[in-house]
Amino acid sequence: QAQLEEIGGGLVQTGGSLILSCAVSDRTFSRHTLGWFRQAPGKEREFVAACSWGNFSYYEDSVKGRFTISRDNAKAKVYLQMPSLGPEDTAVYSCKADTTEWSNSGAAGRLWGQGTQVTGSS
Repeated sequence: QAQLEEIGGGLVQTGGSLILSCAVSDRTFSRHTLGWFRQAPGKEREFVAACSWGNFSYYEDSVKGRFTISRDNAKAKVYLQMPSLGPEDTAVYSCKADTTEWSNSGAAGRLWGQGTQVTGSS
């Protein structure tokens, strides 16, 4: 059974940084676009960033220029570098993989990880 496993979350003070990692167990999924989403308390899950198999990346406007998504196709992993974190970044961060046309919707997708908590303290 295909799985996604995220690691790297934690509690950081304002201005701190974290690097999230997501491992894809099934190569069928790892050869497609991989992305990161987040869900803050009381809010819907929202798109953060995505990276295609060919390393084309795009971001949600609020993190553009601050977060960086990258992937290692040989290791079937996708990463999210998050510098300058603040309370507004507090959320559960999940990665998503799909074998069909990619969607930035947080409500759609064939394969999701369980998520990792990121908390930015003020």
